[in-house]
Amino acid sequence: MKANPIYLDYNATTPVAPEVADAIEPYLREHFGNPSSAHIYGQRAKLAVEQARAEVATLIGARADEIVFTGCATEANNLAIQGVARALTGKKKHLITSTIEHPSVMQPVFKLREEGWEVTILPVDTSGWVNPSAVEQAIRPDTALVSIMHANNEVGTIQPIAEIAQLTRSQGIWLHSDVAQSAGKIPVNVHELGVDLLTLAGHKFYAPKGVGALFVRAGTQLAPLLVGASHEHGLRPGTENVPFVVGLGTAAKLASERLPHAQAHLKMLRDQLHAQLHAGIPHLVLNGHAEARLPNTLNVSFPGVSGHELLQAAVQDVAASTGSACHAADHAVSGVLGAMQVSAARAFGAVRLSVGIYSTPADIDRATRALIAAWKQVQM
Repeated sequence: MKANPIYLDYNATTPVAPEVADAIEPYLREHFGNPSSAHIYGQRAKLAVEQARAEVATLIGARADEIVFTGCATEANNLAIQGVARALTGKKKHLITSTIEHPSVMQPVFKLREEGWEVTILPVDTSGWVNPSAVEQAIRPDTALVSIMHANNEVGTIQPIAEIAQLTRSQGIWLHSDVAQSAGKIPVNVHELGVDLLTLAGHKFYAPKGVGALFVRAGTQLAPLLVGASHEHGLRPGTENVPFVVGLGTAAKLASERLPHAQAHLKMLRDQLHAQLHAGIPHLVLNGHAEARLPNTLNVSFPGVSGHELLQAAVQDVAASTGSACHAADHAVSGVLGAMQVSAARAFGAVRLSVGIYSTPADIDRATRALIAAWKQVQM
């Protein structure tokens, strides 16, 4: 029986780490209490939630009471963006973001624009990088929030969040960054970045799907999107998903412990992948910043072919995508590459390959052989 294809789509989702699954299981079985209950069952659950909160906080250099658990990163992004807007209603009416944000940032921004907010969407350069000077020029007296992702999910380019924070903080503007792709791959520290709000996605660093977190710096004005009881500091009502919150905390602890080794491991495999593809495919082109990008992410354009057709030809050996998983069913050219002013032909041949902590050099060898063979086949 043929082996499963090599998984090179870690930016779409990661497998649940065995340690995370083991940590979750007791909270699916014996520790089933509601954290809001006063009896021993509830208090055991509450203790587990608070331990997870501390573990998530440690990963990003925050205080435990600055962590709000959510159902996913999309919810966290909505809470950050719409929550600031609701808190500042009647005071400020301007938002700044970039052309390469995830839909879970862009759609809340567009919703607010429909409600009368003014929005500035900043361009990126050909490497997918937001220039801090563009942020500075876009800031107005009524700017409430700047939301710029930490690292792009398609090309991996890392943004100058700390430099942008110097601009926003001096003018009393809240700064939000979605770090769903960077957490666990590169250092993420809320004080070094200077952010007021920061979004985490559990399933991007080996926790389950269906759990996320929002860092809310003490003093940041934020209004809840849902009303109910006073869970999660009054910002996210509803009984906590204790098993998955425990899983998120365990994943955060593992990420903190593994980061130096993981970063080097991911970069080694990514560079091996790039080198072998470059050797076998003339005129292969890198998309994204050559240096300032995630250590696991390789977005390349295969000449003369469709990226979608290429992956279909290699489907028995490689599982990857042409861009964001949120658009996987839509084979249109990536909006991120369009924002980077990549030519239509080059964007058409783009493929995103992302490795993870479970990837091996042997995986890369098999994947590159398959991709090179598929490229030759599709060209025929």
